[in-house]
Amino acid sequence: MSKKRVLFVTQEMKPYTTASEISEILNQIAPYAYNKGYEVRVLMPKYGLINERRHRLHEVVRLSGMNIIVDDDDFPLIIKVASLPGSRMQVYFLDNEEFFKRKFIFKDDEEQPFEDNADRMVFFCKGVMETVKKFGWAPDIIHCHGWMTSLVPLYLNKIYKNDPIFEKAKMIYSVYDESYADTFDEGFFDKATINDLEKEDLADFQQGDKITLHEGAIKYADSLIAVGDALPDSVQDAFDNADKPKIEHPGEEFEADYLDFYKSQLEDEEEA
Repeated sequence: MSKKRVLFVTQEMKPYTTASEISEILNQIAPYAYNKGYEVRVLMPKYGLINERRHRLHEVVRLSGMNIIVDDDDFPLIIKVASLPGSRMQVYFLDNEEFFKRKFIFKDDEEQPFEDNADRMVFFCKGVMETVKKFGWAPDIIHCHGWMTSLVPLYLNKIYKNDPIFEKAKMIYSVYDESYADTFDEGFFDKATINDLEKEDLADFQQGDKITLHEGAIKYADSLIAVGDALPDSVQDAFDNADKPKIEHPGEEFEADYLDFYKSQLEDEEEA
């Protein structure tokens, strides 16, 4: 039997960033899955604070060279790669000078959110889908971590599901308490459209005049993991009311529980 493939899409990962618990969770679960016999790849943004020399990043020329459209402008996508320290597991970094050169992640040195966080998110999510296609590597599971990945379940469900690379992929979305959606404006919906998507297709990412990233991702994911006990009420309600497989993050020693959850999703796919 061939190895099952797990693609982790994340906004952070230790040791490259340490801004939130997402970094630590990825640093534990990705190599754990790899060491248990899964084929594993990780995609994350290449923030300017990541030291390329120290972490031995190098550009993957065959993957670079694509342009990603955000708000009718083309932005070049550069792909870099490194092996996680102490492992052969590969981490791929999506880079663009306009969006990720700065030495901060989501806030400036005065703790103010960047005005273009929505653009950065859209660039990353669109770039993820096109990068995986260019890999020619069909994942069995795509596990998304963080608000910056929240458009990936929508794109998979609405645009890429019939693509041979993605047709067997099960989408797991981990819900965290952080989101910068309250700093986004209505222009987000125009920027987030892709291919034949219309603004109306993003209706699940809006409640009244509020942009709801986690709620939209919950709608389009196949299964869910809730992390932390302080989710906003609307996010917790969406999680609780979702009629799909889900678990609560089980605490510090969670890796085996996550893999059991992956196996259950793969078994459901095989039985379907």
